[in-house]
Amino acid sequence: MTGRTPRLGRLRRTASEGRVSRPGEARGGRPRRRGAQPKVVALGGGMGLSSSLAALRRITGDLTAVVTVADDGGSSGRLRDELGVLPPGDLRKALAALCGDDDWGQTWSRVIQHRFQSQGEINGHAVGNLLIVALWEQLGDHVQALDLVGRLLGAHGRVLPMSAVPLELQALVKGHDPQRPDDVDTVRGQATVALTPGEVQSVHLVPHDPPAVPEAVEAVLDADWVVLGPGSWFSSVIPHLLVPELLDALTQTKARRVLSLNLAPQPGETDGFSPQRHLEVLGRHAPKLALDVVLADEAAVPDRDSLTDAAKRFGAAVELAPVARPDGTPRHDPELLAAAYDRIFRMHGRIGPWR
Repeated sequence: MTGRTPRLGRLRRTASEGRVSRPGEARGGRPRRRGAQPKVVALGGGMGLSSSLAALRRITGDLTAVVTVADDGGSSGRLRDELGVLPPGDLRKALAALCGDDDWGQTWSRVIQHRFQSQGEINGHAVGNLLIVALWEQLGDHVQALDLVGRLLGAHGRVLPMSAVPLELQALVKGHDPQRPDDVDTVRGQATVALTPGEVQSVHLVPHDPPAVPEAVEAVLDADWVVLGPGSWFSSVIPHLLVPELLDALTQTKARRVLSLNLAPQPGETDGFSPQRHLEVLGRHAPKLALDVVLADEAAVPDRDSLTDAAKRFGAAVELAPVARPDGTPRHDPELLAAAYDRIFRMHGRIGPWR
């Protein structure tokens, strides 16, 4: 394991010096909660990250979500264009997923997810998006504002943006224009990339070297476990690997790393992808990334040997478990996914103080 770069060292100091304590925290930051639970960081965006957070909050109280900020569609895109702010939608979804199952948590989860319906300009805006942006403008601090929303909701964890600047996702797509199936075009915007009819070759961010949020880097470096995925592969999972300081942290952290695969290919973005192909494209974007465990639903893996071979290139073992909802929809069941994560943490984790 190489030493941390000076850049990461500066980020660690910045995060420690700038962190704002919240009720119940020890001075200088969040308590480790040692003796009981692992410290977990989950990376992603959209409904995939929400599924992971809904599961992880059931097994640890020391949970941080690091969320992509490249969304440019819907309410988030409109607020981003009009006010020049980070797109709040994926951050809102993560906060909602961290709400508890009691009346308070479920009420606030519904409130921040509520969308206005009208004939005017407020149509389609989510309450949570407006609340988050209002606090950003009031406080002038992305992290402090999200922490305050989390306190209001009674969230079982912390939500951080992966970068403090709005990002544009761009992709090289073969056959984006059906009339030119062999041509490769540059497709701009997360919403467009997610629905492209062509084959995504690669993705990158604009700006190409975006700054990471120091608290997000600190969380990854200080974690016991880092969870990547599930989610839209090119527009929610891989973007974290394109933020240089965050990728540095992911490669240098002493945490164990688990990659959670999707239950089915996503129409457009990963149409026709096998489980092992998801790993192959991840490796092309971050060839130095190592993993410890690849988690997949046993019913979604037709060729376990090929997946095992692909996982070995990352240094990872494959864990198959029933994690899909029993109704047959390609959505994760939070209780089943929680059981799978818990088993992985116990079977593959170092003998940690929480054991």
